[in-house]
Amino acid sequence: MKSGGKLHLGGLLIALLLTTACAGPPKDETPAWASVADVLDDWHDAAAKADEARYLDHFAPEAVFLGTDATERWTLEEFTAYVRLYFPKGGWTYHPRCRYVRFAQGGSHAWVDELLDNEKYGTLRGTAVLQRIDGRWRIAHYSMTFAVPNERAAAVVEVIGEE
Repeated sequence: MKSGGKLHLGGLLIALLLTTACAGPPKDETPAWASVADVLDDWHDAAAKADEARYLDHFAPEAVFLGTDATERWTLEEFTAYVRLYFPKGGWTYHPRCRYVRFAQGGSHAWVDELLDNEKYGTLRGTAVLQRIDGRWRIAHYSMTFAVPNERAAAVVEVIGEE
């Protein structure tokens, strides 16, 4: 990246940080890790294919979904209405790049954070709590946020403050 004959190391550093941030530990091949990963992978796939029934079936009955906008805090009932409004238009596609999974003692809950790639929004972070209900992992809480590089945070906050 050159501009005026000088190499912009800032952009290179940001790209390097984003790729190394995903290096993380190798996938844990335990059945529990794989089972949680399978649920999230299928959930993302259902969203990309706008498969409403399969997508919503991954949620726990008391689930909450937090979107990227501060106003987007939905119970499962509220989020179902949102899904029904947008899935006929084609759903949404997020590609998991890396994922960390940690389990509660006793294995009743799993905490997940994952970096996601989206064509329109770039890199996002998803965080989730999955609960084991009747022998099956269900999404009890999911939150999606934009991954804003620290060097750009002040400019983003300024734009948000103008609204």
